[in-house]
Amino acid sequence: MLYLDHFGLHEPPFRITPHTDFFFEEADRGATLAALVYAILHDEGIVRVSGEVGSGKTMLCRVLMERLPEHVAMIYLANPSLPREEILRAIADDLDLSFSNERMSVALRELQEHLIRLYAEGRRVVVLIDEAHAMPDDTLEQVRLLSNLESNRHKLLQIVLFGQPELDETLDKPSMRQLKDRITHSFRMRPLAGDEVARYLSFRMRAAGYRGPDVFSPRAATAIAKASSGLTRRVNILADKALLAAFADASHSVTGKQVRTAIRDSDFGRLRARTKYSKRALAGGALLILALGLAAGYGVQRILEEPRETAPLAVSSPSSVKGPEQTPVHSTAAPMAQDPAPVPANAGAPATPAAETRGTSPEQSANPNPAPVPVHKLAADAERRFSAFVTGGNPLLEQRLTETLDRANRAPDQSFSIELFSTANTDPARIERFLVRARALVPMEQILVFPLAKGNKNRVRVTFGVFPDRAAAVQAAEGLPAKYRQAFGLDPRSFEELRNDI
Repeated sequence: MLYLDHFGLHEPPFRITPHTDFFFEEADRGATLAALVYAILHDEGIVRVSGEVGSGKTMLCRVLMERLPEHVAMIYLANPSLPREEILRAIADDLDLSFSNERMSVALRELQEHLIRLYAEGRRVVVLIDEAHAMPDDTLEQVRLLSNLESNRHKLLQIVLFGQPELDETLDKPSMRQLKDRITHSFRMRPLAGDEVARYLSFRMRAAGYRGPDVFSPRAATAIAKASSGLTRRVNILADKALLAAFADASHSVTGKQVRTAIRDSDFGRLRARTKYSKRALAGGALLILALGLAAGYGVQRILEEPRETAPLAVSSPSSVKGPEQTPVHSTAAPMAQDPAPVPANAGAPATPAAETRGTSPEQSANPNPAPVPVHKLAADAERRFSAFVTGGNPLLEQRLTETLDRANRAPDQSFSIELFSTANTDPARIERFLVRARALVPMEQILVFPLAKGNKNRVRVTFGVFPDRAAAVQAAEGLPAKYRQAFGLDPRSFEELRNDI
């Protein structure tokens, strides 16, 4: 390119074709990659990765293929429009397997037998399906049948679906509920934030050989972040055009002027990326990312084991941290003094303690004759679900269940809590590990643990705080630690809904 020598580059830094040497590990990309490796190596079934067009899914897939160990056989399906009978043949071709019969049932049995032989040799097989949102429903149903291939103890085929947000919509169809049930972890490729775009630009330049002060000025990086909506493909296009404009101006730095020129030359300058994502689908994947310390033997980075945020978030006032509502009601709970102090900013603390203890909001406290606030105690079977929940003797889990039961019996119907995640993995030791790490980031007394029962399946929902209304909960979510904002859906849930789900 014309500007390579001008900036001292040995290759183009902003190509839109995936180049794994330019994989940006920040903005959850590295954590998601590590989680995918962990899931594939630990028989985790079907995994979903969704993201907007140009968010970096294909790059992630290519890096994943490089990072998997040699004993993992990879099958990459780039053509999602395969009919259901062809997907079996595509997998068999990559495994050098010839079917003896065209009947689907026979082909499936022969594939299972071949996979069992590979497993006995210490081999794993993973199918990576790109552009999965474009798959016909019949082909997705075939994916579900493939996920059923297993030995007495182990899944024989790991499947990873990469797709745009339309994949989430497809899986929400009633006809897809059986497939959706088999998805154990879901990850979202979120757009880059403004400060992440600046670091991304610097990283790509240096990966291409640049040495020197940052080429993109802060104002230029901010303009690119805004115009691109944080989508890496758009960032690359704008950055490339801005470098060319700087070269034409004989400048060794990119300013807002060159970025404005690049934006005018790009069709998407005024477009905004869609932000419709299935937040509930993120919880399983979020829990896995937060529990990556379990997979240290596989080189997975330990996200939650960092001591705390580098800049502790501010608290509006000391009273918002320690008040009557935060004090455990039951004497069996561990003292809160041992928990670290940093708490979410802006949000402050959940509801005003004094008002919440009385079961009223601040606005109602100002009214001398407030209307009665509906509060419904838990049904007997819901209370029994708390007492029957297996804690394994884990003290933090026992404490939070006790406190959650008390809150569930006292909070008004229209008060809210922020859902961090919901998961079918009710292993008490795993939940305890999350709680141990969470108390370095948020006040432990605000973490609530709800046992759920949906049909014949037990689940657990973890939420944060008690707030007088939805607006207060939404505001509070914005002040939670960055790790939580990035990894969790942070859906406000009314206590009426929380109680009904127990």
